[in-house]
Amino acid sequence: MPENKTELKRSLGLIDATSLVAGSMIGSGIFIVTSAMARDIGSAAWLLVIWLVTGLITVAAALSYGELAGMMPNAGGQFVYIQRAYGRLVSFLYGWTVFTVIQTGVIAAIAVTFANYAAIFFPVLDHTLFTVGTSFVFSYQKVLAIFSIILLTYINTKGVESGKTVQLIFTSAKLIALFALIILGLYVGLQTDVLSNNFENMWEASKTVVNPDGTITVTKLAGMAILGAAGATIINSLFSSDAWNNVTFIAGEIKEPKKNIPRSLFLGTLIVTIIYVLANVAYLALLPMQGTPNAADIAGNGIMFASNDRVGAAAASMIMGNISVFVMAGLIMVSTFGCNSGLILSGGRLFFAMAKDGLFFKQATELNKNQVPAKALWVQCIWACVLCISGKFGDLLTYATFASLLFYILTILGVFILRKKEPNADRPYKAFGYPFVPALYIVVTVAICLTLLIYDTFNTGLGLCIVALGIPVYYFVMNKKD
Repeated sequence: MPENKTELKRSLGLIDATSLVAGSMIGSGIFIVTSAMARDIGSAAWLLVIWLVTGLITVAAALSYGELAGMMPNAGGQFVYIQRAYGRLVSFLYGWTVFTVIQTGVIAAIAVTFANYAAIFFPVLDHTLFTVGTSFVFSYQKVLAIFSIILLTYINTKGVESGKTVQLIFTSAKLIALFALIILGLYVGLQTDVLSNNFENMWEASKTVVNPDGTITVTKLAGMAILGAAGATIINSLFSSDAWNNVTFIAGEIKEPKKNIPRSLFLGTLIVTIIYVLANVAYLALLPMQGTPNAADIAGNGIMFASNDRVGAAAASMIMGNISVFVMAGLIMVSTFGCNSGLILSGGRLFFAMAKDGLFFKQATELNKNQVPAKALWVQCIWACVLCISGKFGDLLTYATFASLLFYILTILGVFILRKKEPNADRPYKAFGYPFVPALYIVVTVAICLTLLIYDTFNTGLGLCIVALGIPVYYFVMNKKD
């Protein structure tokens, strides 16, 4: 088989595609972000509403994406959809942002999370190799994080069958473990009065801030202040629910893509939404919503002040005691490793599609003997490793989340644009509830973006700057081609 063959092999079925959707979504976020959200909103009912809204708009986006996926069942997914609706410049800006911070930044952050939890089993990983100045620390943890990215990239270069096997095993393992945490959590928690206490004044919202001197300031929220706080903190649950669109990047390797991609998008996002909401109900059944940072025990910390925001570990400790530290660390290692497998598998296909369109390194168009865009995968690997080393990926993720939401809005708006521009195009699947469901997604997400612009102007502004930086890069690339 020639090394430079440029046609991908369709070998992934519906279960594989659904596994990729769910596996890419479930990382470490569900075990951590609820603590920050609890401090921001201070209400059990509002907390669940935010997770439900996150799930609803994610499923709504997936149902709308299905139409575009059915029309364009080729590698590249969202990049291809945006180009068809808006042209090459906007599609390049999307690909540029995905490469610089969204895909590679998430891969780096998840790899470091994997290594952080591995240190619970192997404390030697905490040892520092060297430092630069006062802020940069290079430890064995970062070595492991980089190694995990390289290992998963290598596995994925061996063929889509290898990648899908890893993805299916790890997705199945973390789904089983999450369901166990939910079932055991509800079983244990419902035998206490914790859940009923959390819902006693369930709509009373407040924002809790820890001051530099260690004191706590609690500000009651009402009216528009509640909506503002909810709109700002929803970025946490949205980030935890992101990456569901990665399955569209590998459309060129999915069997019957016009049917299986829309189905996998719906099933994957629905499964994860149900799991996330139930996981938060389990947290509320096991731990008080309120708490104090310096409490004598885990229950005293509550959800708000779980140690290092590890609310999943705190909840597990209420079920299993001290052993839960290791159980939870193992679960998060499985979760993050499987999540990165899916992200690495799918990301390379996006850059492959960009390269075929002349908007990425030409060598990324080549497939190896296993019919995998290996060079695209290795370029992605190298940049993700650089972000691991730099220690800047956390900032990049914050900036990129806002930019990612903007591109989601543009993509869903593309459903309307292409209905008008190409009314007779083949649409094996039409967006569910069109035009109401896609329009609802756009309205809600625009409202969230406006709220973020108001409440987090600095980071959202930097997100826009990262996108805008792609404009001169695009014209440089085009001039160089000419």
